[in-house]
Amino acid sequence: MSTPKPPDNLDLATTAREMADQAPAGSFEKAVAGSVAVTCATTRTYEEAIDVLGGIQPVEVRRPAIEFLKRLALAER
Repeated sequence: MSTPKPPDNLDLATTAREMADQAPAGSFEKAVAGSVAVTCATTRTYEEAIDVLGGIQPVEVRRPAIEFLKRLALAER
């Protein structure tokens, strides 16, 4: 049995950016997806992205951003 390949951050960033672009301007969804897109584009690993998102402000965006990234990563596998 092989270990699942970790998700590629640039692929995750691209998907998150596409979702952010489709979200209504000024919406919470756009803020969450945009935060994930930028984080994934500027980190090397999924684990590093999760760690960076753990410090996101405002706090109300933090948990949804982490959960969004986890869902994206599962979909990429």
